[in-house]
Amino acid sequence: MAVLMLIPHCLDKLYVPQCVWRINVDIPEEANQNLSFSAAERWWEQTDLTKLIISNNKLQSLTDDLRLLPALTVLDIHDNQLTSLPSAIRELENLQKLNVSHNKLKILPEEITNLRNLKGLYLQHNELTCLPEGFEQLFSLEDLDLSNNRLTIVPASFSSLSSLVRLNLSSNQLKSLPAEISGMKRLKHLDCNSNLLETIPPELASMESLELLYLRRNKLRFLPEFPSCKLLKELHVGENQIEMLGAEHLKHLNSILVLDLRDNKLKSVPDEITLLQSLERLDLSNNDISSLPYSLGKLHLKFLALEGNPLRTIRREIINKGTQEVLKYLQSKIKDDEPSQNNSVTETAMTLPSESRVNVHSIVTLKILDYSDKQAVLIPDEVFDAVKSNIVTSVNFSKNQLCEIPKRIIELKEMVSDVNLSFNKLSFVSLELCTLQKLTFLDLRNNFLNSLPEEMESLIRLQTINLSFNRFKILPEVLYRIPTLETILIGNNQVGSVDPQKMKTMENLITLDLQNNDLLQIPPELGNCVNLRTLLLDGNPFRVPRAAILMKGTAAILAYLRDRIPT
Repeated sequence: MAVLMLIPHCLDKLYVPQCVWRINVDIPEEANQNLSFSAAERWWEQTDLTKLIISNNKLQSLTDDLRLLPALTVLDIHDNQLTSLPSAIRELENLQKLNVSHNKLKILPEEITNLRNLKGLYLQHNELTCLPEGFEQLFSLEDLDLSNNRLTIVPASFSSLSSLVRLNLSSNQLKSLPAEISGMKRLKHLDCNSNLLETIPPELASMESLELLYLRRNKLRFLPEFPSCKLLKELHVGENQIEMLGAEHLKHLNSILVLDLRDNKLKSVPDEITLLQSLERLDLSNNDISSLPYSLGKLHLKFLALEGNPLRTIRREIINKGTQEVLKYLQSKIKDDEPSQNNSVTETAMTLPSESRVNVHSIVTLKILDYSDKQAVLIPDEVFDAVKSNIVTSVNFSKNQLCEIPKRIIELKEMVSDVNLSFNKLSFVSLELCTLQKLTFLDLRNNFLNSLPEEMESLIRLQTINLSFNRFKILPEVLYRIPTLETILIGNNQVGSVDPQKMKTMENLITLDLQNNDLLQIPPELGNCVNLRTLLLDGNPFRVPRAAILMKGTAAILAYLRDRIPT
């Protein structure tokens, strides 16, 4: 026998039956009977147990009989009620994966440091305040999750965990990180969200292998510099107190794809933002930015979030039209300053008379397939033909008379990430759209939609969807099942209810716009959606929360709702 799995809540007692621990030792009862065994039943040829899964039960303890299973490579005991681990765990020298998450552990036994072959250790959602001496002896560890505990320090000896690739320290009580953390030469993913960090050690900037860095919800006042982090693809520093963004913070981020600066105190964006030529997503929402540099229009952004800023140089109607319209506006301002460049673009387009209705320049240089504001009933084949062998990441078919999504959009399924179909006459979403596996941004506002297909669940990278000014009466069920969603804009519809329990499972949802709908009441349980940073409820017919509460902002609204959850 290689694998034993005790299904959730199958144990009617609060401990593991003795027969489980002795499964390698005791001779099966069948052996004492005069039976002929098939090949599958010959117990004397069966291998020792290597995987034991006893998660989602009500176990309060494990005994030292655990030592009777020395061949275990996987021990999964998550979601129980364990307050400690037996010292016999030291004898599981072959163990490669140990999952003790979602228990009640306050300390770890020192014996755990004997598990020298351990590659994955999952301790999230416990009550740990410290780690045992010698923890750094887990030399083989590649994946370590310590999130949602009560840790106040990270031992400097962590630098010896030289094989570590992923480290999750989020939702603890860390006020600092040790400089020695830079010794983790293979670390790619570091998550320090939701701590009390005020500074980041400069040594962290020397971590050449780092690709994903999460520092959301801390107390940082300055953005670190990253001179050696040439591979850094995502930097999340939202919900801090950062006041300034300068060239020195940007010039080394050559590979950055995602930069999250939302909910800080930034007053401006430097022209040097154009150094980030690979940038695809930029979140500047909820800062104090009054103007944007026109040079921002030179970037090939797929998503730009600006809501919650006192912008004066860009009209609100342009911002409401989405990323590509903002970039187009900024580009036009650059062209106003550089007439010779504008002339050269026009001349290039004129040299392609056969495709004169298609903006080939946008396809080649900006990777945008743009056929917007034509009042067209159909998208001509020549538009898709113009793509040829070029890469297109954005599609803009807004402001037409489309009654259905063009079937040929399926030809772009391997590359497109941003689709704008706003201001059309769509009454349904065709399944071709559901094949766009790389889609992160979808704009469907100002159409005639009242439902979304269940097949949209396959859009596993979708982060932002705009459904404003349609005919929805409920929040589409399929949205609850897209865990990557960060922003849902569904204002100016007829939505009469939302499901707070399902919404709470959407852990990445940050912005929810429900303005100008038909909500007669706001369920108090919505207050449990603590990840929400922007919740817009104005213009609904509910009586509470009153306008005075709404004006105080999202945090006050959620607190108000939580106080009214029935006990």
